[in-house]
Amino acid sequence: MIRENLNRLRQKIKEICQKCDRKPEEITLVAVSKNNPVSVIEEALKYGVKNFGENKAQELRDKFEVKSDGIIWHFIGHLQTNKVKYAVKAAELIHSVDSAKVLDEINKRAASENKIQKILFEVNTSDESNKYGLKNFEDLKMLAFAAEELPNVKALGLMTMAPYTDDKKIIRDCFIQLRQWKDELNGLGLQYSELSMGMTNDFDIAIEEGSTIIRIGTAIFGERDYSQKWNEQ
Repeated sequence: MIRENLNRLRQKIKEICQKCDRKPEEITLVAVSKNNPVSVIEEALKYGVKNFGENKAQELRDKFEVKSDGIIWHFIGHLQTNKVKYAVKAAELIHSVDSAKVLDEINKRAASENKIQKILFEVNTSDESNKYGLKNFEDLKMLAFAAEELPNVKALGLMTMAPYTDDKKIIRDCFIQLRQWKDELNGLGLQYSELSMGMTNDFDIAIEEGSTIIRIGTAIFGERDYSQKWNEQ
């Protein structure tokens, strides 16, 4: 199943890129492996997937301890200060920084791991109260420039989640806002290159609007079984 799903997904990415004059190589595919056992991750790895995303810091920690060879781990979920140490130890890229407190803790933990932690700032472009992320540009700008002063953090760009809706205009507007905010920050002297936006239901629109990282779970692994933990399967 995973092989067929990946072939279908890669073909669709190729077709979308052709339509909007982009190259598939510009898009990093992060396979969202949350709640999937390591055996499933190994199967995806066999078919050329290198980037895997987890949204729980402890699950990322545990999977990293079991499987790290050949894998680039991403942390894509909300990050609490007391869980930062797990994300920093395992993740190449943390997608979800949205506060000065978490930013400072990442810098501190990265220093103790003797690494420079790559991060993205999470933006709440849909203005939904049940979602995390920065809601106004001034707060984002303040955090972005604070990150420039931290020796063990390297900010690469921005991340967002569009709302679950059939209204494609609402989804597109979220992605346009993220791209515009990145461009505004770059106009102020930053050099952000990454936009992490687009999931199974909306990655086509995200690619059209400039996404460089798409986070895909269901279209690769199928529907998840949330009744079991990943290490019980």
